[in-house]
Amino acid sequence: MVMMEFRINKNSPTNVIDILQSLSVSIDRAKNFAKKLQKNAYTFQLSEFRKILEQLEGVMKNIGDNLSSVPLSVYEDQDYAEKAAKALSKEMKAAYFKVSQTRVVDSKEKLQMLSSVDLSREDREETDKDLYSVDDEISTVNLRLSSYTESGNSGDKNDYERWSSGSLMSLPQMAQYMEPLYDTFFCPLTKKIMDDPVTIENGVTYERTEILEWFHKFENPEEIVCPKSGQKINSTNLSTNVALKATIDEWKERNETARIKVARAALSLASTENMVLEAIDDLQSVCNRKSYNKVQVRSFGMIPLLANFLNHKNRSIRCAALELLRELAEDDDEGQEIIATTVDISRVIKMLSSNHRPIRHASVSLLFVLSRTQFLCDEIGAVAGGILMLITAKYRQSIDAFTSEKADEILKNLEKLPNNIKLMAENGYWDPLLTHLVEGTEEMRMEMANYLEEIVLGPESKTNVAEKASPALLQMVHTGNSLSRNAAFKALKKISSYHPNAKILVEAGIIRIMVEEMFKRTIHNEPMNSKTEAAAILANILESGKELEDFQVSIHGQTMASDYIIYNIVHQIKNSTPDELNINLIRILLCLMKFPKASATIVSVIKETEASFNLIELINFSNDDLGVVSIKLLITLSAFMGHTLSTILCKTRGQPESLIQNPTEITRITEKDAVSVNFLAKLPHQNLTLNLALVNGNIVPTIIKSISQVQITGTRSSRYANAYFEGLVGILVRLTTTLYDHQILLQARTYNFTSVLTELLTKSYTDEVYKLSAIGLENLSKQSINLSMPPQMKKKKILKFFIFRQCSLPKSSKGEEFSLCPIHRGVCSSQETFCLLDAKADEQLLAFLDYENVEVVGAALSALCTLLDDNVDVEKSVSLLCEKRAIQQVLNVVKEHREEALRQKSFWVIERFLLKGGDKSASDISQDRLLPSTLVSAFHHGDECTRQMAENILRSLNKMPTLYNTFTM
Repeated sequence: MVMMEFRINKNSPTNVIDILQSLSVSIDRAKNFAKKLQKNAYTFQLSEFRKILEQLEGVMKNIGDNLSSVPLSVYEDQDYAEKAAKALSKEMKAAYFKVSQTRVVDSKEKLQMLSSVDLSREDREETDKDLYSVDDEISTVNLRLSSYTESGNSGDKNDYERWSSGSLMSLPQMAQYMEPLYDTFFCPLTKKIMDDPVTIENGVTYERTEILEWFHKFENPEEIVCPKSGQKINSTNLSTNVALKATIDEWKERNETARIKVARAALSLASTENMVLEAIDDLQSVCNRKSYNKVQVRSFGMIPLLANFLNHKNRSIRCAALELLRELAEDDDEGQEIIATTVDISRVIKMLSSNHRPIRHASVSLLFVLSRTQFLCDEIGAVAGGILMLITAKYRQSIDAFTSEKADEILKNLEKLPNNIKLMAENGYWDPLLTHLVEGTEEMRMEMANYLEEIVLGPESKTNVAEKASPALLQMVHTGNSLSRNAAFKALKKISSYHPNAKILVEAGIIRIMVEEMFKRTIHNEPMNSKTEAAAILANILESGKELEDFQVSIHGQTMASDYIIYNIVHQIKNSTPDELNINLIRILLCLMKFPKASATIVSVIKETEASFNLIELINFSNDDLGVVSIKLLITLSAFMGHTLSTILCKTRGQPESLIQNPTEITRITEKDAVSVNFLAKLPHQNLTLNLALVNGNIVPTIIKSISQVQITGTRSSRYANAYFEGLVGILVRLTTTLYDHQILLQARTYNFTSVLTELLTKSYTDEVYKLSAIGLENLSKQSINLSMPPQMKKKKILKFFIFRQCSLPKSSKGEEFSLCPIHRGVCSSQETFCLLDAKADEQLLAFLDYENVEVVGAALSALCTLLDDNVDVEKSVSLLCEKRAIQQVLNVVKEHREEALRQKSFWVIERFLLKGGDKSASDISQDRLLPSTLVSAFHHGDECTRQMAENILRSLNKMPTLYNTFTM
């Protein structure tokens, strides 16, 4: 500090310059000695240690001599510098070092000296009290501070401990001595520096508030006396001591600047945590005094230093740094800008999750101040996860109410930027977006609607958003400009895609508005097709499953099932209509087909118009989505007008062969592949025109290859593989219904339909595949009796054939052996006559009688019934089936299933076994204890056919009396 005083004087004489140079050299030597001691104190030999200390003492005495040799003329009126130099010179000359040692012997018996250095002084003399109050302690501290600021040395640990314990002077005290005080600055009553000095009648100066309080203590004005002199005061008039006030204010400014410098040095060194905390606390008090001090603190580069302390290991330091940064940012745009470019905002936000409550409060308070500026709103919002942490803090009110409240205020400030609102919504905080959507300007509402369309709605927010946003969005659709309408349509489309929202949207009046947009309202030169968007929204709502068949959609009382509405929808489905609109219109029809009244109207309108032609033509469009929905509607319509659709399909160019792709061209099974083959499988099976078109189009080889390909790759290769496979099998089955045509019969024989379908029963597929396979085997088995013929033999062996007719193995002219089918009475094979026994399909069908799915059981049983038909040898068939325990399987079906159709088939089989199976079958059936009760129940509650069958079985089992015809004469 003495050096600093001298450097201020630019007119120093030459000898003074020499003295300063000598001082500078001595200080450098002292620093080197100190560093050497600090580095090697634990390894020096005692003799080396003492030698260095002797050299250090010499250097310090040299510094004292140099200071004492400075001429008095140099000080001029700087009394403080003169006294400080004298005191420091005296201290330097009197200083000496004392060494204490401790021996520590390690395993190698090496001796090390643990040395400590104590700086001792002679007894201090009292210094004369003057305007400049300087003593030895002050000069010692100043010396240390000079050492810190000049060299960055960490200093003596003992000194820091004394500093932290309060035995050394605090930073504010140090600054006061750097800017010396006058005794006249102090109020005689409070002994504190005055802020508003006033002079009373006798000329003594006091702090205004204190002297007024003194006067008020006297009830009688005549008894008032001066508190310092005791002199009686006749007048209580006060006059401001302008000169002293100006002097004090000037001193305060210099003192605060000095305090900032001292704090800057302390923070730069950061030698101890207490030093850092004290420096930050002092800066806070300086900033609190007046706002201009914040400018000075910034100008000294304090903000970057504070930013570094945000990563300090001591949480008290982090907290103090946050509080000071908040102070510097308060009501100061420039300070906020510096903080934004210097401080890591993400670090501040991260502190919101600190376990230390004061740090949370300090960080949220700083963020609140920063969030008042729009530029910093953008910075805070740009921090990855920042808004999420603020939202989390907001919702933790029960844990920390203050942080929750401040986080809420920060989020409100961040709403200045639309992108922040979007980020809040993405992180589950929808209130700002919905509020601006309802209450904002038209531009803001449009932007919020666009955000609604972009953001993925979470399951918890979908309903809330629908409730609050729907009215505002519908208003935008009805009254907004083109851009607003476009944004609102997209948002409503997004909201309506979540099916539980359908009820909310319907109650908000969306159906009527969307129907109006589709059929009545037209806005020319609009950049988007509102009809397409309205149709998509209406389709989403209908697909939710809400019954809207009778919902009124106009002021004239028209409903969704009205002829007018359905006709307009069907009329718009054409080639010239945009693909997206066609898709949405067909989706609406698909939903309405679920309702009886609407479906009847749709079928009627489609039959009367060319809509069916248009739908089939849309299959070949390049837009796969359009092709898929078109085929889905055609599949639904096939139950009502299947033969008509089959005829139109066959008349359409490129159909039906284009519906089935060659398996070598399919890299992955798509939805269109699946619905295409299912469309062909669902059309009426007995339609010979379509079946011949499939055969003539060489579709059968493609079907067989495709089935084989799926069997190899498996059905897990695509989500649509199962549906695709079911469609392929369905097409094969449809061909088995028209085997009376020789072309189709030839295809069935050539590609061995019986073996293909039987093999499907042996592997793991869907229930639909099992059911279709059983149905196909039933159809094939029905033709076996007609196709099974005796073997062709030469005429000369005809007699021999009849003689040995009972032989089981007659021989042909070529020596071939023919095996006569015991059931069909001729030569059978699975390929030529579709014989179930030859294909061993009967065993697989019997196994499926124990299946869970009723439809599969019914189909399997129906196929087995063909082996008990009147045209076959029933007795032998029963005998063969009994060997395979078929009757037990059928009895189990009766026990497990109560469906009327399945019971009728089961009763029919049981009745055949009783009639043709002899005593063995009757015994097996009568031993079933549950059968009689089941028959009785069916006799009481079944339909006429079931009752008759149950009655016949009960009579056969002697459970009912036999009725004889009685004639009356």
